[in-house]
Amino acid sequence: MSFPTTTAGLRLAAFVAVPVLALTVACGGDGTGTEGHGAIADAPPAKTEPSGDGNTGKEDTPSAKPAGKSAFYDAQVAFVQCMRAKGGYPEYPDPKLSGHLDWSKVNELGSQPGRNDGIKAGKNNACLTELQASMAAEPKRDQQKSYESMLAHAQCMRDNGVSRFTNPVMSGGNAVPGGDPNPGSPVIDPDSPAYKQARKACASKLLDGLDGMQ
Repeated sequence: MSFPTTTAGLRLAAFVAVPVLALTVACGGDGTGTEGHGAIADAPPAKTEPSGDGNTGKEDTPSAKPAGKSAFYDAQVAFVQCMRAKGGYPEYPDPKLSGHLDWSKVNELGSQPGRNDGIKAGKNNACLTELQASMAAEPKRDQQKSYESMLAHAQCMRDNGVSRFTNPVMSGGNAVPGGDPNPGSPVIDPDSPAYKQARKACASKLLDGLDGMQ
């Protein structure tokens, strides 16, 4: 079984390979995650109540679904609900209106002591199924534009002191993220002040939804 040949599928293939290999299953601590292969399951539609300001006021329920949003948004809401209920992150942030996760807020949670290991799929990968479903539902991207965005980001990271940050590559018509040259045994410390400063300086180089990939 293989994942869709979309950016989302490649992100999953990159992410699960490292943190989930320990659990014999195969996208962004601060978004340089690397992934692998596993079965994609459908996430149940999230039940949300509309509100005037887009916020239900309940910590365990994401904001109301914006009008006209797709199955991708529903899948992300289901993932966020899982992260809050079972994943060990009751304050996990709502997805953005685009349906993509707000990685600046996700990474802020992951930067807290002892909270980085489960930030992408929940403690003990409790939300891996929902993560896979959300990635499978992500709309197709213009792969050339994704590649150009990640290439500019990689160059920016090196220009800002992260000299070993690698470029993305195109493989089979898909953009594959760059980052740590050896994800199985990382040589880049995402918790270092220099890395965090570079991430902040280069954040604008990445298109929406790519910030959790590279």
